[in-house]
Amino acid sequence: MGILSWIIFGAIAGWLASLIVKTNDEQGALGNIVVGILGAVVGGFLAGVLFKSPGVTGFNFSSFVVAIAGAVILLIVKRAITSKKSV
Repeated sequence: MGILSWIIFGAIAGWLASLIVKTNDEQGALGNIVVGILGAVVGGFLAGVLFKSPGVTGFNFSSFVVAIAGAVILLIVKRAITSKKSV
């Protein structure tokens, strides 16, 4: 995939993940792109380790599922790290 494909892929995956985790109001378009691309990397790595799957293989449905799952994991971890804890 070319750089433009990664940007579009990341934007869609990041946006859908932010809707799932309900962080869409907190991040803009650039945040969705970054979360989507990093989610594709994380999801691809986890898919390879857990399922011996190639992970993200292009602009297709299975790659979207992997990228969205990775982005959701990223957003949940980010929320856990940055949440304010009352003592």
